[in-house]
Amino acid sequence: MTAQWHKSSYSNGTHEGSNCVEVAALGGGVGVRDSKEPDGGHVTVDRASFAAFLARIRSGALDLR
Repeated sequence: MTAQWHKSSYSNGTHEGSNCVEVAALGGGVGVRDSKEPDGGHVTVDRASFAAFLARIRSGALDLR
């Protein structure tokens, strides 16, 4: 089965530099790749770590401003 990669709706090319990632559910976890280099490979992280990362993002703990 081919992975279905998803990009954030915030990544529409109008934000500063249009830097964005894509994610996909993979058998071994969650795949993360650069949307500008889809053939450049990806990193796979386990689902629990990815969920914890998203929770920290949503809480504002990783805001740079």
